[in-house]
Amino acid sequence: MIPLSGLPTTNLWRVLFLGLSTVVSPSQAQFELHVPTGLTKLQAVEGAEVVFPVWYTMPGEMPDIQPWEVPFVIWFQEQKGKNSDQLLSYINGVLSTTTWRASLVYNMPSRNVSLLLQALQEKDSGSYRCSVNVQDSHGTNWGNSVKTIELNVLVPPAPPSCHLLGVPRVGSNVTLSCHSPRSKPLAEYQWERLPPSSKIFYPPVLDPVRGSLTLTNLSSAMSGVYVCKVQNIVGSAQCNVTLEVSTESRAAVIAGAVVGTLVGLVLLVGLVLLYQRRDKAPEELANDIKEDATAPRTLPWTKGSDTLSKNGTLSSVTSARAFQPPQGPPRPSVLTPTPSLSSQALSSPKHPRTKEASPQPVSLTPGGVSSSSLSHMGAVPVMVPAQNQAGSLV
Repeated sequence: MIPLSGLPTTNLWRVLFLGLSTVVSPSQAQFELHVPTGLTKLQAVEGAEVVFPVWYTMPGEMPDIQPWEVPFVIWFQEQKGKNSDQLLSYINGVLSTTTWRASLVYNMPSRNVSLLLQALQEKDSGSYRCSVNVQDSHGTNWGNSVKTIELNVLVPPAPPSCHLLGVPRVGSNVTLSCHSPRSKPLAEYQWERLPPSSKIFYPPVLDPVRGSLTLTNLSSAMSGVYVCKVQNIVGSAQCNVTLEVSTESRAAVIAGAVVGTLVGLVLLVGLVLLYQRRDKAPEELANDIKEDATAPRTLPWTKGSDTLSKNGTLSSVTSARAFQPPQGPPRPSVLTPTPSLSSQALSSPKHPRTKEASPQPVSLTPGGVSSSSLSHMGAVPVMVPAQNQAGSLV
């Protein structure tokens, strides 16, 4: 004998039903499992509930269950590519379920073994198989049978989303899109424009499968509220989008305002930068002059008296003739003046000091160059103080 305790519950009852089906009794031909005509394929809406109608009869007997009848009932769910899942079982007077959503419509024992499935989900779609075996109180098998019912769970369209693709201005083209993320079966789309200028759109401008509406050569009269309705056999939903067609003049005004604003900002920034540059220019020029200019060198002068012109320039500067200093050591109280740059650069002839001769002016311009030539060469006139013969400033 093969122990059955280690087998899974589903396989256990399969073995049990296969074993019972091998026991053939004369009354087996009287047992019959029924499903109403036209209810072998069911459709239900997601979130609702559905009843799988199944019952059995035993001809020649009373329509109600007899005290000696012992039914065995198991409901399975079968899906493509998946193993069968047991939803409910009634064995030896004990009812057990694998989900709270599954139950029997009538209290057991009963010849009506219909299944009630609540809070339907899309994944509940598939085949549902009912297996029934009837015995008497002595363990005699009266018959067994299996019936299958198909279930298709329908899903109403989820709320769609509407979008406007393109720039709605006069003469241009735009597309209104509408999409529902979930629907079973696939939903169809319909676009319409609300009053005061109501209109219902049809192909080819409308794509009822993809939900797009194409509007060409826009005009101001086409402005308004557009509503997209998405629907299938179990429900519907909708969304809307507002279309405002702008005229060319309005668009040009907006573009001109934007361009004018940008130009004004550029000019304002340019004026600010120019003003800052003008403020900084005198300071930078003064700094450049202070850094590049060199102080004029002060030329030493001879002891002879110098004569300045009336306009105070170097062009009329003359010096008295240098006299031969007296022989002998200089007196301690007399300061010896430093020879001037002009006297060092030019070796003026020394004239003997006589009592009759008056001092003759000697030109201090080096190399015998005239003052006018010096001014043409870029010489800078310098005001110099006069010195006496002792070398002191006058």
